[in-house]
Amino acid sequence: MVIVFALLALTVLVTANWYLWRRLFRDTTRGPGRARRVGAVLIGGGWALAIAALAAERTGAPFWLQRVLAWPGFLWLALSVYLLLAVVAGEIVRPLLRRFLERRDRRGEPAVAAVPHHERVPAGAPAEKAQEPARGGPASGEQRGQGGPASEEQQGATPGPTPAAPSRRLFVARVVAGAAAAAAVGTVGQGTYGVLRGPGVKRVTVPLAKLPRAAHGYRIAVVSDIHLSPVLGRGFARKVVDTINSTRPDLIAVVGDLVDGSVKDLGPAAAPLARLEARHGSFFVTGNHEYFSGAAQWVEEVRRLGLRPLENDRTELPWFDLAGVNDIAGESEGQGPDFAKALGDRDTARACVLLAHQPVQIHDAVDHGVDLQLSGHTHGGQLWPGNLLAEAANPTVAGLERYGDTQLYVSRGAGAWGPPTRVGAPSDITVIELASKQA
Repeated sequence: MVIVFALLALTVLVTANWYLWRRLFRDTTRGPGRARRVGAVLIGGGWALAIAALAAERTGAPFWLQRVLAWPGFLWLALSVYLLLAVVAGEIVRPLLRRFLERRDRRGEPAVAAVPHHERVPAGAPAEKAQEPARGGPASGEQRGQGGPASEEQQGATPGPTPAAPSRRLFVARVVAGAAAAAAVGTVGQGTYGVLRGPGVKRVTVPLAKLPRAAHGYRIAVVSDIHLSPVLGRGFARKVVDTINSTRPDLIAVVGDLVDGSVKDLGPAAAPLARLEARHGSFFVTGNHEYFSGAAQWVEEVRRLGLRPLENDRTELPWFDLAGVNDIAGESEGQGPDFAKALGDRDTARACVLLAHQPVQIHDAVDHGVDLQLSGHTHGGQLWPGNLLAEAANPTVAGLERYGDTQLYVSRGAGAWGPPTRVGAPSDITVIELASKQA
C-alpha cells in the first residue's frame, strides 16, 4: 500500500507540474526554445530544492546546509501551491477573455481597414465576389510571378478571423499566465511578510464554572507552534518573547512544536525564551515536532531556560489545577500522553486547565473532567485551502468550542512549518482571560 500511495502521489505531482509548465511556458511561447527550457529548469529545480530542504532537516544535515536550502526550497513549496491554484482559476478567465477579444475585433472591423479602397466589396455582396481579386487580375499575376503565397496586403483582404486566431490565443495565454504568476508571488510575499513580522495578540475570555471569584480575570498567554528552524531563528524568538511579555500575563503556556531541529543547532535560537516573564511562571508541553528533534534533550533545554515542562504532570496553582500531557507522537518512544497520571487523583471540585498540543486529545480531556484544554498543532490551516484538510483531521481548527462540560481553545500558532508563509490563517499569541461565574 505504501508503494501504491507513493506512486499515486508521484503521478499527481508530475502531472500538476507538467500542467504548470504547459500553461506558464509552453502556451506562452511560439515554439521550442530557451524560454521553455528555462521554465522546465525553474520548476524542476524548485522541487529539487524543496525535497533537499526537507531531507536535510529530517536527517540532521550540517546546519549551514539546512539554512542554504531552507529559504528557496520551502518558499517554492508555497509558491507552487498558489501558482497551481491561480493557473486553474485562469481556466475560467481564458474563454471569457477570448470571447471578449473576438467580439471587439468584430466590432472594430480590423480586416476592412487593411483592404485597399478600390478592392473593397459592398456590404451584402456574394462571397464569390469577395474572392475575385485573389483569383484573377494583377494580384494573381504578382502571386504567380513570385511563385509563392499571397502578399501580406492580399492576406489582409481575406475576410474572417482565422489569420488573427493564433495571435489571439498567444495573447490570452500570456495575459492569464502573467496574472497567475503575479497573484501567486503577491500572495506568497504577503503571507511571508506576515510571518516574519511576528504574531499578533488575540484576547479571548473563557468563563469557568469552578473558578473562584478571586481568580476572575486571570490571564494565560498561550503560544504554540513557534517552529524555530533554519528559517525562523533567534530574531524571531525575540519577537515572540517580547510580544508575550508585553501582555503582562499571570502565566505562560507553551503548548508544543517549539522547534524543528536539534538542541545543538537551535539552542542559540531558543535562548530568548529565558526572558519570559509571568507571575506564576512559564510551562511547556511537547508537540509532535519535538519528537522529530530530540524531545528529551529539548525538555531539558527548556527547563534550563526557566520553563517548567509538564510531562504527564500537573501543578496546583492557588485557584485551579494546571496539567499537561505529552504529545501523541511520543507513543513511538514510549512517552505518549498519560491522562490518568496527570489527572487521575486530583480534586475534581477545583477547576482544571490542561495543556495538550493536539486538539484530538479533547476526548480524553472530557473523560477526565477537564474544564479547559489549550492546544495548537493545526496552524489554522496555515496555507489556504489547507484549513479544509485541517478540519478533516481535527475536531477544532482554531478558536474556542465546547465539548460537553469541557471547553477547547486552539491557537493558530506563532510561527510556521515548512514555508515561512501563512495565507488566510494569521499567526497569533492568545491571551486567555479566565472568568469566574461567581464574579
